[in-house]
Amino acid sequence: MLTEYSPKTLELMQALQAFFDQYIYPNEARYAQELDALRRAGNPWQPSALVEELKLIARKAGLWNLFLPHRYEGEGGISNLDYAPLCELMGRVSWSGEVFNCSAPDTGNMETFERYGTEAQKRQWLEPLLAGKIRSAFLMTEPAVASSDATNIQCSIRRDGDDYVINGRKWYSSGAGNPHCAIFIVMGKTDPEAPRHAQQSMVLVPRDAPGVTVIRPLSVFGYDDAPHGHMEVLLENVRVPASSILLGEGRGFEIAQGRLGPGRIHHCMRSIGAAERALEMMVDRLQSRIAFGKALSEQSVWHERIAESRCMIDQARLLTLHAAYKMDREGNKAARAEIAMIKVVAPNVSCKVVDWAIQAHGAAGVSGDFWLAEAYAHQRTVRLVDGPDEVHRSAIAKIELSRRSRLKSA
Repeated sequence: MLTEYSPKTLELMQALQAFFDQYIYPNEARYAQELDALRRAGNPWQPSALVEELKLIARKAGLWNLFLPHRYEGEGGISNLDYAPLCELMGRVSWSGEVFNCSAPDTGNMETFERYGTEAQKRQWLEPLLAGKIRSAFLMTEPAVASSDATNIQCSIRRDGDDYVINGRKWYSSGAGNPHCAIFIVMGKTDPEAPRHAQQSMVLVPRDAPGVTVIRPLSVFGYDDAPHGHMEVLLENVRVPASSILLGEGRGFEIAQGRLGPGRIHHCMRSIGAAERALEMMVDRLQSRIAFGKALSEQSVWHERIAESRCMIDQARLLTLHAAYKMDREGNKAARAEIAMIKVVAPNVSCKVVDWAIQAHGAAGVSGDFWLAEAYAHQRTVRLVDGPDEVHRSAIAKIELSRRSRLKSA
């Protein structure tokens, strides 16, 4: 695993870095200004003109759908290990993933369609998603139950003749605020009397289906994340054809486990990129500020924090690369312990490094003038999305206990 990246990946890394230097970093201010103007006009929930422009350039440059591990109709085909440094770079600027059609939840949804969808579902939804013509949302979390346990989900998916009828309330449905969002993947219960992990199913619900109401955007530490958004969605007697089921009744939990593995490692890759940028900003700030007669970078407490940041980031990166390697070699299920470990480690590392960078910036660090406050809000959220720390720690412990028991009984 600890070898040089493939020549293809090194080429993509170089091309992506050049793209960031030419198009992403110089346009961060323009992106913020565009969004501010839309807010002042009263409607930030519309696509970014800048992102739409850059999508055309990225696709022409071949920097498109890099995340997809299994090639589909000529798209994707890069391993998790080779995608890791590319995704890390995208983590340095929160909106950049969409430019390359590599943003959540679309990446996880596209992998779901590719792995579990019928040919008809792929033609209808996967192909326009891969082309960047539409966007999608994943509706799993619910306000009325502890959604860290997916078997708690109460949304009803009831068979009625040739249709399914869906009733439920979802929230923090990321991506549902974007006006280009055309399809929801909804997780609910088709058979509450079935065994615990066979009660759930996933069904495809068009965003414009009768009975679908996007109630409101939910803020994250005060950020609405427009135009992406994290929405509360009400599903009232929503009727879809029976062909809208993914894989079959009772397979929802299985699909969720398959979908969330890649999604989790992508979050971790981006978290490492955010931590790297925060460390760079910390060092620059410390070298440029004088307190008590000398640069802050000469204060011993900051030596400790800089050194600890570098150690933690590199440890998190190596653990993430190992998980990616195992996913590629043995499959997502075999790498479940490694995926759980990085999902605990990477966002916690990023939170700590960003927090120290905020401290180094003083009052400026918590202002909107710098990227750090936004970065902290997002990285703190990653400790909850796709399962909270506690769930992953529990999974790691159970795997370790089981492994030890097997060894002792052998």
